[in-house]
Amino acid sequence: MTILFESFSEWKDYCEGHNLAPWEAVQTYESELRGRSIEEIWARLEQTYAVMKDAVQTGLTADMSSRSGMVDNGAKKVKNSQISVLGPQFQMLLSYALSAKEVNSCMGRVVAAPTAGASGIMPGVLVTLEELHDLPKEILYQSMLVSAGIALIIEQRASIAGAVGGCQAETGTAAAMGAGAIVFALGGSLDQVFEAVGITIMNMLGLVCDPVAGLVEIPCIKRNGSAAVIAFASAQMALAGDRAMIPVDEIVDAMGEVGSAMEVRYKETALGGIANTPTAREIEKRVLIQEAEEIEGEE
Repeated sequence: MTILFESFSEWKDYCEGHNLAPWEAVQTYESELRGRSIEEIWARLEQTYAVMKDAVQTGLTADMSSRSGMVDNGAKKVKNSQISVLGPQFQMLLSYALSAKEVNSCMGRVVAAPTAGASGIMPGVLVTLEELHDLPKEILYQSMLVSAGIALIIEQRASIAGAVGGCQAETGTAAAMGAGAIVFALGGSLDQVFEAVGITIMNMLGLVCDPVAGLVEIPCIKRNGSAAVIAFASAQMALAGDRAMIPVDEIVDAMGEVGSAMEVRYKETALGGIANTPTAREIEKRVLIQEAEEIEGEE
């Protein structure tokens, strides 16, 4: 029977029972349940990663100023900052994650991984990983399949949508995908991959979704940068043998519980949190007036 990706324990049992690597189980799922050939799957991975890399490059070279005024080339500022908090690699990771997400906010082409609101995290993680460790594309694509398996399980057991489970469901899932991908790509065991996922979600549990003016710009872009950092921190802990102590399936279930308990104003409605601050409301008014004037001009 084909794996259904309903739990991490099922994934592990399936791999052990069929003597498969974790990415091969995802490949089997895509092939047998989605009706895609192996060649098609790998061609899609190649295309997906190319779009991710292009988004990173675009955000660092083109003008990333959004119509709302809330996006103003933040990725370039981080990349070119003369003050380095943790060294050039740290700046690289942050600027790459911010860059790809700014492209999304400026209506550019991105990969929803797993959503557009979290579209800077996986590109930031993967491109940084490739450059720092000089990884072959085959390993990167395998790690992308592993991250897809992680997202499939979280989607079933909790949610990947901010409107359903808050920002923990979007940036939290993307960071968990990134952490698992890092551990796999650097030779970690499947148990360590799962530990990285669990540690990540534990550190992002309860994060609300509160986009200013209803636009996926602030605080979303900054959270993409921070989430990419959390992914690397979780991966480092897991690869070192540190454990989440709570099984990853239970952690994901807790994520679902927290998401269900959140008030509606904290789930992408722009009614609470950062979106409800006085400054955010002023920005919202300005954006609405701008949109109304543009509509009148078109008429």
